[in-house]
Amino acid sequence: MEVSAVRKRVLQTIEQARRHAAGRRERNDEATRAFDRMLSGVVIPLFRQVAGVLRAEQHLFTVFTPSGSVRLSSDRNAEDFVELFLDTSGDTPSVTGHTSRSRGRRVIESELPIGTPDALTEADVLEFLLKALEAFVER
Repeated sequence: MEVSAVRKRVLQTIEQARRHAAGRRERNDEATRAFDRMLSGVVIPLFRQVAGVLRAEQHLFTVFTPSGSVRLSSDRNAEDFVELFLDTSGDTPSVTGHTSRSRGRRVIESELPIGTPDALTEADVLEFLLKALEAFVER
């Protein structure tokens, strides 16, 4: 293959990668803004409501709001929590639920994509949260 043809293909690949990265950054910025609005307006209040109900039923959980996420954590074991955050590592940003629970010395973790920040509803968040809590309240 000629050097000029190889050079041309390499330059095209570089330009295509730059355009793709710029588009991904733009999608991530839009998703971050949408998720931040939803986090403060819907998700955090919902997590606090659930924590209040759990506390009234003698299941002690506390809500933490680290930057860009929300975590419902057990007061009895730091390894037991349910967390919601925005995952921007892929091509399409998605809201992801992360669950961690301990069984003896083992820690069982799982992550589940819940949906895109602009299409996620309060019902979706509640459904994920209730399903994740089943393992904590069955004991």
